[in-house]
Amino acid sequence: MATNKILYVCQEIAPYLPENELSKLSLDLARQMQERGIEVRTFMPRYGCINERRNQLHEVIRLSGMNLIIDDTDHQLIIKVASIQAARMQVYFIDNEEYFRRKAVVADENGVEFADNDDRMVFFARGVLETVKKLRWTPDIIHCHGWMAAALPVLAKKAYREDPFFANAKIVYSVYDNPYQQVFSNKLVDKIKMNGIEADDLALVAKQGAFEDVSKLAIEYSDAVIQGSESINESVLDYAKKSQKLFLPYQDPQNYVSSYNQFYDQILGE
Repeated sequence: MATNKILYVCQEIAPYLPENELSKLSLDLARQMQERGIEVRTFMPRYGCINERRNQLHEVIRLSGMNLIIDDTDHQLIIKVASIQAARMQVYFIDNEEYFRRKAVVADENGVEFADNDDRMVFFARGVLETVKKLRWTPDIIHCHGWMAAALPVLAKKAYREDPFFANAKIVYSVYDNPYQQVFSNKLVDKIKMNGIEADDLALVAKQGAFEDVSKLAIEYSDAVIQGSESINESVLDYAKKSQKLFLPYQDPQNYVSSYNQFYDQILGE
């Protein structure tokens, strides 16, 4: 079965953030799939270090305004959009005053990671799913890039499993060599839990939420896994290979797009 619609959920995308392996691939992959005639929607967090005026971000009023409850607290979901003219593609941004207005990505100027990165991760994933519903758009493939998107697979497969926009979507999770160092507390279970998700579904992060645990949770609820970096956490790599999920090893960055396209079609053919 050929892939027609892909939802890309990305931790970082160039040129909105500095170029690195993840941000460059997130841009290039979406652009090249779109050039192949595939309908694409792309999301990332609206980190406070992104210059709204320079990048011409503007709020999409009809998509904004919903409140998402994270850890028993309401947080307003704001949706913005911008166009990358050179790539002829749009990017949607998940924004919130509390989570994403600080002038940094995941750590402060001293390299200290933000204590609420787990909340931000959950808010981002839920924000994407709720916005896609408002767009009334049904993806064939949901491809998550990086740990900031790691909560989406379990949410989509459990809490949103009967939603017609996601019921038949296949989820791909790409693991990169970009681990966070802090360990999320065991409150992560309560932050992810919602209707359709039980504590047992989150056993992999029940004791703690280290990078390895959160990555394994994402793999557990994905249909396929891609090794996004040449070298990734050994424990996560071993878990992916033993998971019986479809697995695509690291691809040469000069020739990876065709391999990814074939992998998508293989996933849909399962």
